[in-house]
Amino acid sequence: MKKLVVLSGAGVSAESGIKTFRDSDGLWENYNVQDVATIEGWYRNRELVLQFYNERRKQLENAQPNMAHKLIASLEKDYDVTVVTQNIDNLHERGGSTKVIHLHGEATKVRPENADYDEGVIDIGYKPVYLGDKSPDGSQYRPHIVWFGEAVPRIMDAAQVVSEADILLIIGTSMVVYPAAGLVGYAKAGIPIYLIDPKPINLHYPNFTQIQEVATKGMEKLITLLKSE
Repeated sequence: MKKLVVLSGAGVSAESGIKTFRDSDGLWENYNVQDVATIEGWYRNRELVLQFYNERRKQLENAQPNMAHKLIASLEKDYDVTVVTQNIDNLHERGGSTKVIHLHGEATKVRPENADYDEGVIDIGYKPVYLGDKSPDGSQYRPHIVWFGEAVPRIMDAAQVVSEADILLIIGTSMVVYPAAGLVGYAKAGIPIYLIDPKPINLHYPNFTQIQEVATKGMEKLITLLKSE
């Protein structure tokens, strides 16, 4: 069975009502990125950061996976699929995908603020976290998120998966945020690379095809294309 790797970004979840960070009316227009998505912001004002991610979980609780999430999951019938996502939501899993690598963490999880990335992680679902909610070791719980300026612990796992891919699909991401954007460079030479995005993006790779559509329509076209090849 061929290995198909999906690199997904915020555009996949946009049609589920999850706001992207960079588009007009995106989250950064209402919050300063330095305040809610950096370790310095956390140390400055933990309460504000906790409030921001409490809002993200509340929004996520009411969101549903869209047809793009479901169609990505449906590829598992014919391919060995791994999703590598920059998204912190759980919509890929809820849409049916069984192998998901979260590069930037997961909104529904927290960990002790002084712990390593994989230590003491608990799944809180959609519940809020407040200042004073502490782990057994006595430290404040923080969102299980990779903030700007922090290392991306799972980037090499993702690079390994991409290096083994027979087909690469990029969907809902402008591929400008590093280190995630560098993952394409790990792909084997000459494999088919598909990119689904409504805006024109030119990747200088052989065997590159862009489907210039939003995620849901783009996935429908991609599945038709894969079946015809």
